[in-house]
Amino acid sequence: MLVLSTFLLSVLLYIDRVCISVAKEPIAGALNLSDKQIGWVLSIFALGYALAQTPSGILNDRFGPRIILTAVVSFWSLFTALTGAAWNYVVLLITRFVFGVGEAGAFPGMARATFSWIPIKERGIVTGINFSGSRLGAAFALPVVAWMIESLGWRMSFFVLGAVGFVWAITWYWWFRDDPEQHKSISEEEKTYILETRQQVKKEEVEKLSGGLLFKSKNMWLAMGQYFASNFTFFFSLTWLFPHIKSEYGLDAVEAGFYASAPLVFGALGNYFSGFLVDKIYSTGKWRLSRRLPAIIGFALASIGLIVSLYMDTAFGAVVFLSIAIFGADMTLSPSWSFCVDIGKKNAGAVSGTMNMAGNVGSFITALAFPYLLSWFGSVEPFFITAAILNVIAIFLWTRTKPELSLTEY
Repeated sequence: MLVLSTFLLSVLLYIDRVCISVAKEPIAGALNLSDKQIGWVLSIFALGYALAQTPSGILNDRFGPRIILTAVVSFWSLFTALTGAAWNYVVLLITRFVFGVGEAGAFPGMARATFSWIPIKERGIVTGINFSGSRLGAAFALPVVAWMIESLGWRMSFFVLGAVGFVWAITWYWWFRDDPEQHKSISEEEKTYILETRQQVKKEEVEKLSGGLLFKSKNMWLAMGQYFASNFTFFFSLTWLFPHIKSEYGLDAVEAGFYASAPLVFGALGNYFSGFLVDKIYSTGKWRLSRRLPAIIGFALASIGLIVSLYMDTAFGAVVFLSIAIFGADMTLSPSWSFCVDIGKKNAGAVSGTMNMAGNVGSFITALAFPYLLSWFGSVEPFFITAAILNVIAIFLWTRTKPELSLTEY
């Protein structure tokens, strides 16, 4: 039930996030916005999301994901609905920034719940399932939200999506408990299994988290650097892929939605495969390799897919190799978030939030880099080459990680 709940949250998270990209044309027409202004609308979300990551992670660690996830889902759902009420550029910017702040607590909350509820040997596949929800949600949203916008209008579509979030928040607060020992509806046998197989924390490892502790850790900086590269690649598929495919190949909105959804479906598959690989390698006793190898393979595939896609002359060919790139980028998620729980333990929310903060600085830059580089150079090549280089750098960073060591040890 926990994994199903977090999976559905991940689906909702990305439906609400990607719908702004699908609504680009009607919003731009209604509010008289240029492509560069739309770039700021897309990127301002990532800025708010990035800035609130570490604080929201700390809140999840301190007050528990039951209360914090209920609050943040309610908060961002309100601002999803308010997006539909925006009447000018400035209001839209503010709304999407605050929406990003609200969404920031979601994945750190999932990470903290994972630490308390999920056996360490199952951490990889559970993380993969959760992140696959985000990709499937975005893939579902591209054609379906395009249809909703054509049928209901873009404003009403945002109102409907906002209402769905409140349903999830109420259900989560009613069912979830921060520790399995507090949950009355699970059996004693299941509780015992969870408590005996989840990651154990020694008393000397329990330390009050501080900025100094976080940012003195080499593991923390390595996690942040590689996740910047991962998000730089992936966020393109949530923001500019749909309008890029639509305009480049002269597609209608629903057709472009189906094409642009394909890389996201492959991203979900990348999460499943990587989660399986993480746990399979871990079961052989190779903890360090179980985090490193899936991520390194993923970044290599992302680099190759991005570069080869530049040489494709059709929408189908380009999407095939962009799907390989997103499959690879998403292979990095299960090892990344498992790594944060490994080194963060009871501070998993803050550690994963800090990594995600760096990643979403990458997202913020991506949403602006694509339209600006295209304007300056008249080509998408500089953007794709930049992303590929970042992925190669991330491979090197992963070779230095040590998941078996805590924040104070490395």
